[in-house]
Amino acid sequence: MKKSLKIALIASTMAAMTPIAAHAQNHGGNSANADPALASVLKSDARKKDAARDKYRRPAETLAFFGVKPTMTLVEYGPGGGWYTRVLAPYIMPNGTYIAINGDSDARSYNNRAQEARAKGWTERFKNGVAKMMDVKPDDVNAFEIDELPEEMMGTADRVLIFRSMHGLNIGNSADSVLKAARKLLKDDGMVGVVQHRAPKGASYNDYGARQRGYMRTSDVVAIFEANGFELAGSSELNANPKDPANWERGVWTLPPVLGTGADDPKRSEYLAIGESDRMTLLFKKRP
Repeated sequence: MKKSLKIALIASTMAAMTPIAAHAQNHGGNSANADPALASVLKSDARKKDAARDKYRRPAETLAFFGVKPTMTLVEYGPGGGWYTRVLAPYIMPNGTYIAINGDSDARSYNNRAQEARAKGWTERFKNGVAKMMDVKPDDVNAFEIDELPEEMMGTADRVLIFRSMHGLNIGNSADSVLKAARKLLKDDGMVGVVQHRAPKGASYNDYGARQRGYMRTSDVVAIFEANGFELAGSSELNANPKDPANWERGVWTLPPVLGTGADDPKRSEYLAIGESDRMTLLFKKRP
C-alpha cells in the first residue's frame, strides 16, 4: 500500500481548538448557524441521498460540538458507506488535511476469498471514490490501514472521529489497537469525537457488551478510552433519541436505516416512527 501523505500546515493549534468544559452537557444546536463552508457542503448535490438523515445525525451540530474547523488535520476512522466522508472530505480537504483510516485487513479472518479481497482492496477503492467526488487524483487522498500509517503522520492530527463503530471494535477485540493508533496520530492537545448507539439505563454488560446488539453502555465506552490514555472532556445529548427503547431483540439494526426485520414486519411503521437509534456523543482528550 502506497504510503503518501499530504500535510497541510495552515492553522495554529490555538486557532484550531475550541475550549470545552469538562463533562459539559450540550443539548443541541441549530444547523442554520453552521460555518458557511460546512452549510454549503451539507447542501451539495453529492449529499442528495444523505440529507434525509441529517435530522437524526445532526452533522453541523455534531462537528461544532467536537470543535472541528476546516483548517484542521482530521482523521475519520472506519468510513464505511461514506455518509460522514461526504461531509468531512469536502469540508476539510480544501484548507486542511483529511485522513481516513481503517482496521488492519491482515488481522481479520474471512469467510471466503471474495470477502478478503474486498477488505484488502478498501484503501484503493476509498481513495478512488473520494478522488472522484473531490475531482482530484487518488494519490491526493489520504487513506491508510492502521498498521501502515506513515511515521510522518504521527502527532499531526487535531481530531479523530469515530462514528457508530465502537460496538464493532468492542466485540471484535480491536478497540485497543485502534485507540492506540489514534493516540499516536493526535497532537498533544488532540481530541477524539465519538458517536455511538447507546444502551438503556440499567443495562447489563452481558446484554450490551458481551453480546452484539449495536448498542453500548456509556460507562463501557468511557472505560475503554480511559484504558488507552484518554479522559472524557465533554458529552452531549444532541444525537439522543428518547423514542428508542434500545432493547430490540435484533439490536440497533431493527431501526432505520437498516430496518433489518424486513418489509413484512407488522411493526415496521413503529420503527419508522421512532427513527434512528438513541446515541451518546462524547469527546475525549489525550492524557499526557
